[in-house]
Amino acid sequence: MKTTLTLFVLLILCFSVKGQNPVNLLGTITDDKKQEIPGASVYLLNTNYHTIANKSGKFSLKNINAGVYTLHISAVGYVTQNQPVTISNNSAAISIQLKDAGTQLDEVTVTAQKYEEDAQRVPGSISTLSAKQVRDYRLWDLKDLTAIAPNLNSAGPGDNRTVSGIRGIVTTSYDPAVATYVDGVNQYGLDTYIPQLLDVERIEVLRGPQGTLYGRNATGGVINIITKQPTNTVSGFAGLDFGNYNQQRYTLGFKAPLIKDKLFLGVAGVYSGFNGFYTNTFNNTHFDKQHFFLGNYYLKFLATSKLALTLNVKNYNNRNNGAFPLAGSPADALRDPYKVNQNATTTMVDNTFNSSLAINYVGSDFNFTSQSSYQVNNRYYTTPIDGDFSPIDAVSLINNYGGDWNKVKTGIHEFRFTSPASSTSALKWTAGAYGFYHYAPNKVGTYYGADAAAVGSPQTNFTSININTDRNFGVAVYGQVTYTISPEWDVTAGLRYDHEHKKESIQGEYQPGGQAAIITRSDTSSKANFKAFSPKLNIAYHLSANNNLYASYSQGFRAGGITELSSDPSQPPLYTFKPEYSNNYEIGSKNNFLDNKLRVNIAAFYTRITDAQVPTLILPDAITVTKNAGKLNSKGVELELNATPIKGLAFDYNFGYTHARYTDLAVGNNGEIVNLKGNRQVYTPNVTSMLAAQYSYDLGGMQKVKLVARGEWRYLGNEYFDLANQMEQKGYSKFNGRLGIDTKNFSLFLWESNIANKKYIDYAYDFGASHLGNPRTYGISLSTNF
Repeated sequence: MKTTLTLFVLLILCFSVKGQNPVNLLGTITDDKKQEIPGASVYLLNTNYHTIANKSGKFSLKNINAGVYTLHISAVGYVTQNQPVTISNNSAAISIQLKDAGTQLDEVTVTAQKYEEDAQRVPGSISTLSAKQVRDYRLWDLKDLTAIAPNLNSAGPGDNRTVSGIRGIVTTSYDPAVATYVDGVNQYGLDTYIPQLLDVERIEVLRGPQGTLYGRNATGGVINIITKQPTNTVSGFAGLDFGNYNQQRYTLGFKAPLIKDKLFLGVAGVYSGFNGFYTNTFNNTHFDKQHFFLGNYYLKFLATSKLALTLNVKNYNNRNNGAFPLAGSPADALRDPYKVNQNATTTMVDNTFNSSLAINYVGSDFNFTSQSSYQVNNRYYTTPIDGDFSPIDAVSLINNYGGDWNKVKTGIHEFRFTSPASSTSALKWTAGAYGFYHYAPNKVGTYYGADAAAVGSPQTNFTSININTDRNFGVAVYGQVTYTISPEWDVTAGLRYDHEHKKESIQGEYQPGGQAAIITRSDTSSKANFKAFSPKLNIAYHLSANNNLYASYSQGFRAGGITELSSDPSQPPLYTFKPEYSNNYEIGSKNNFLDNKLRVNIAAFYTRITDAQVPTLILPDAITVTKNAGKLNSKGVELELNATPIKGLAFDYNFGYTHARYTDLAVGNNGEIVNLKGNRQVYTPNVTSMLAAQYSYDLGGMQKVKLVARGEWRYLGNEYFDLANQMEQKGYSKFNGRLGIDTKNFSLFLWESNIANKKYIDYAYDFGASHLGNPRTYGISLSTNF
């Protein structure tokens, strides 16, 4: 049905293209010395129009609807600039002058409100990272974003899954609290998303609930990743990275037009591996030795200048020989760092395939986007994995039951209409519809071995098998309008309605050693329906072109669900828990000073969480049982400061403070209800702070050769890992450095992370098992582009 509707709309769009009177835009791009800049990228925001300046710095965009647009211009070695342009039949050729990089801050474009615009004019808290900043910070994984965006904390237990929280709204189950979008596609859950970063154009971190435009699981915010697409220009890149622990990383990419102005191809890939940080003292081997491959493939067809179809495919194949390098407690992890003692070792196979087809139409009356995506993840252990994290033969987990099990599939489709890019109306609008289907057949066996008595089992040599099959689907409709009251004032209001249906089927089996499994609980199921309204209201006051104030209210929700079957009889399955709701109140100020040499953004927020979803991890099954057990208040402040005081010298400082406490929290413990009112939220450092200073000394020449030195100081405040607030990581600092040479077409850098080799708990479960953050690493990176 969705495919038929898409084709029908596409047919209408094709006919509508013919009835318009197009005009052309011509121009020249030079530097501040009037020298032409060949190869500069020229893009008309919110359209399909993109070109590259020729050897004389000249460019042309053809067949454009008359109107008012924003032109986005970028070039290697120059400041990125946004310039308003009015295009009509009488338009003369325009001249655009770019300044040398390092003399001003880049102007930043974001898609936070589902269309491209200047980040400083968006009435909300947004952190952005350009492709250059991603490289400067040496970001290889989403986990590395911690503290780069204020009040953002990302961590993981070592299984290559990243759990993120923003402003005290944290991920504690497979339904994340922070939604992740990659190239416009919602990464449904922790199973199907890809944490590795490759060929990134831009990263946006939207802080605070984003339910109106992004829907489910955006209670804490959204991480939006945009990768580079192919154009009419042949380009490519290659990179080599080597470091201690036998770290190796190889990147390669190529983009080219297959048919000029019509069909474009983009291919990028990364292979990475290392010997692991941990040693397994049980057999004296590298415990978490691992490697992965990530590929990103584009095929873009420009049917007309107004209609584009883009096919994107990503595949991620990860192999990890020690998916859970956990010590028994925080004290054990710090006393004997980077060592485990586990008898059941295995290899985790983690294969993810994501594909999407996007249709983009740019019209004189509206813009239209349709995006369909399909996500598949198959994750299993080749042999049983240790479930007691010790050398005894007590508990191990089995999930390698064949290709029909533990293979998660998700289909998502979204339609969106927006006001046209050429519009001069005071009213801008967005309206859309969203739908998904999710299927997750999970089968996990818990094997109790010869030493099972040590964990309280009266029997040995048997397997308890739990089968949980999830079938979920949902639909949503949303709309948002922004009305410009005057040049100084504008108001934004939006509303979204989500409806979800969930069905959980369970079956329990008992399998004595070497015998066939016996069904102990026949197939039963439960259904549940959830709905949510997500409103939004923003008021913005623009004191000037460089100074903006805003106040906002927004709401988000984390999806409700049904608890799974586990081996713990005290935790009954098929228990329905409700969605978790967040209400956020925020004021902020965004400012550019000193001819765009200084940017200062500040925000203060207050968030109320109702029906807080409180998880309990059931061992040894590793199943999370979730209940609505409390209310949470989170409040804090944030500061983002970027400065280039003199040419070549850049400072970036990001600070966040969060005070997140439960105002109501009652949890079960050994058959009793424990009141934890007043306790702090888990996985939430009370302070995040990141200071980066970089100096580039310009040696000149055609290659724009620069000597670059960079230092970073990252600080995370006190953080708890359990609701009882008994396991705590005190505040700590990490220091990183980078030194090298950078030119227009190649770079060579020496780098070091965690220079002081600080030992700290990065992630811990509420029962004590703890994972350390990475030790001191260092290496060399060589890259080239053309």
